[in-house]
Amino acid sequence: MLQGPSGTLDRPLVRLPFTSFAVATVLLPLTGLIACLFISLLYHFQDSTYTHCQVTNLLPSISAAISRVPERYIWRGCIGLHSAPRYLVTAAYFSFYRGRFAGRLPEQLLSVAALVSSLAENSGLLLLTYVSSTETYSLHKNGFIVFVGSSLLHMLITCRLWYVIKRHYVNPEELKSYRWKLRLFLANVACCLLAFYFFRRHNTYCEPGVYTLFALFEYLVVFSNMAFHLTAFFDFSSNEVLVATPPEDKRY
Repeated sequence: MLQGPSGTLDRPLVRLPFTSFAVATVLLPLTGLIACLFISLLYHFQDSTYTHCQVTNLLPSISAAISRVPERYIWRGCIGLHSAPRYLVTAAYFSFYRGRFAGRLPEQLLSVAALVSSLAENSGLLLLTYVSSTETYSLHKNGFIVFVGSSLLHMLITCRLWYVIKRHYVNPEELKSYRWKLRLFLANVACCLLAFYFFRRHNTYCEPGVYTLFALFEYLVVFSNMAFHLTAFFDFSSNEVLVATPPEDKRY
């Protein structure tokens, strides 16, 4: 449950500032990805950097880095632990938008679109995580497409909603949040385009090092996505996440 500073709830079992919750949610996939990349480079360098072109590459793609053992289990564990909090944050944003845009039909419809795209993003991430490229490539690829496409759509819709908020409110935290969201969205789009370009160039010309550039920009796509979600740090800075038991109905 997401609770504001003035809210009360009987018998709270866990009380956590939302800022700590947001950081922990992002640190799980970040730590998992860095660990997988490090292990792949250290122990599975030849296998993880190999492509059909058989040219020199220095970095593995994310799909290659999370498809071997133990990297596969590290990544799945981190994403599994991170998925439930991500769904909670999605619900928190939807509730926030409903309250903020009460009586404004266009923004309410965009809020629903943001909810659906965020759910699709999280579900696509789970699919590409739990079906690796070495197991069922077509499912893994479709999960990746859903993740990237819904992620871009979600960030675009979110920037639009926060642009409206910026126009009608002067809260400094909300203004800071909007600016960071916009910068990270534009950075994510640029990295997606560059990753796609280097991927196509590698498959077309099989030049040494080009796949390394693709992998590098693929990392930046994921890192900018994580940073975008971390802006919840600004949006819910005064809120808390509570785990509590319901109040008892005492009868005498």
